[in-house]
Amino acid sequence: MTREENEPKTETIAETENYLAWSAEEPDGEVTYHLELNNVTLHFFREEWEEFLELVRSLTG
Repeated sequence: MTREENEPKTETIAETENYLAWSAEEPDGEVTYHLELNNVTLHFFREEWEEFLELVRSLTG
């Protein structure tokens, strides 16, 4: 495997001036999700991310 094959494929989900949400498809096929909130970064596996989104939806509804 080359170095590029070992690198995760990343995609920006949403971005504001101070915050960033992005996902990474790891070489083993697992997708992880990341929230950068100023100087704090939260990392989620898929199941955790889905639960987090459910929590956020309940805050806005």
